[in-house]
Amino acid sequence: MKNINRRKFIQKTSMASAAVGVSSFLTNPINAQSTRPLSSTYMGDFAAPPLNIVRAAFIGVGARGGTHLKFFAGLPNTEVVAISDLYEDLVNEKLGWLTEVVGATNSKNCKLYWGDEDRWKTMLQDIKPDVVFIATNWANHAPMAIESMKQGAHAFVEVPIAVTLKEMWDIVDTSEQTKKHCMMMENVNYGRDELLFLNMVRQGLLGDLLHAEAAYIHELRWQMEEQERGTGSWRTHHYAKRNGNLYPTHGLGPVAQYMNLGRGVDTFKSLVSYSSPSIGRSMYAKENYPANHKWNQLNFEGGDINTSIIKTQLGRTVLVQWDETSPRPYSRLNLIQGVKGALAGFPTRVALEGGVLGITDDHHTWVQGEKLQAVYDKYDHPLYKRLNETAKNSGHGGMDGIMMYRIVECLQQGIPLDQNVYEGCFWSAVAPLSEKSVSEEGMPQAFPDFTRGSWKNTLPLSIIT
Repeated sequence: MKNINRRKFIQKTSMASAAVGVSSFLTNPINAQSTRPLSSTYMGDFAAPPLNIVRAAFIGVGARGGTHLKFFAGLPNTEVVAISDLYEDLVNEKLGWLTEVVGATNSKNCKLYWGDEDRWKTMLQDIKPDVVFIATNWANHAPMAIESMKQGAHAFVEVPIAVTLKEMWDIVDTSEQTKKHCMMMENVNYGRDELLFLNMVRQGLLGDLLHAEAAYIHELRWQMEEQERGTGSWRTHHYAKRNGNLYPTHGLGPVAQYMNLGRGVDTFKSLVSYSSPSIGRSMYAKENYPANHKWNQLNFEGGDINTSIIKTQLGRTVLVQWDETSPRPYSRLNLIQGVKGALAGFPTRVALEGGVLGITDDHHTWVQGEKLQAVYDKYDHPLYKRLNETAKNSGHGGMDGIMMYRIVECLQQGIPLDQNVYEGCFWSAVAPLSEKSVSEEGMPQAFPDFTRGSWKNTLPLSIIT
């Protein structure tokens, strides 16, 4: 301390105190009312009136939107009523999928919209669909979801649900005012191992839960080849301009549901975040593109690796990492630790106090590899066992199809969705909160309570049969 200039030290500590004040302000952003208006409805366990036939419109039918459309159209009592995209070739291609690949005669009157940035708005007004599936660039998720709900449709949005906290509050307010679902389509929650772990946790095999680890470790530098259209054409700019955990929900969604975060038991409280230096993207651009290429004109400010730690109201912790740049194998970590054992992913492993199904005698040895078959046989989630054969060719090991099947099933039966609007906002909020924490040298950031206290009365996600 003797070498620190006293005046600079006082300035820094004053700035830190101010930062704490700013972070606490995040619990009530300027557009958020502390109490829910009487005209609004809490959507945590909301069940919409059943839809005998689900009439769906799709906005954005590139990589993700096209696969959603393909599986949806093959489900009973569904109809694709409209397709909208910037590009005519994508719209026509997906129309061809309906007739040639899927054989969906129930979608023969599908209308096509393309060419203008706002054609999707015209589509909503013309068609009045029951539901809208949105798979566009991140910046469009919130505006499209909000307008879809205002036009009378349930909105299903690719991850993340929104980019800013204000957008998330606007989504929550619109959903509550219109009584329309807005679900972020976190497909990983429907993966076999994620469903397995949820089932094991619900059966009490881990006891009280203490800690979780989540991640999105996926080297995606190759997307920079998509320069005029496609994911890389817009996502690369996020890497350059933003410094934080930009893609948290694939890892966080499942562990949050294991821990019942935002659902009656516990909820998100605060977050701290740090980023590594930013090296990999600019180095990749220099090695693979001419000096005058647009990627070499960008100043990549986002750290290659971000590590965030969430503290919950009960004092439990969740580590959330993100890295789409470094050369390493794919991982979502998917670890959940309880007082009686641990479950972990990549590779899938199980360790329980007292041993696992006679395979091990104690918690010092993981059950993994071929020995896991006994664990799957006993604890596979009933939803996976029911739908695996139906959905196995739908993408991402079948998780995409199970998710879409459940969306349609919930809408047709008039029961609550597996993921509510608040969960989509809580999980997506890690991105802007982490950016703020990184910019303030790791200062804690308070999570907004998008439920306005109603999480305490929200039912935990049950084991769906």
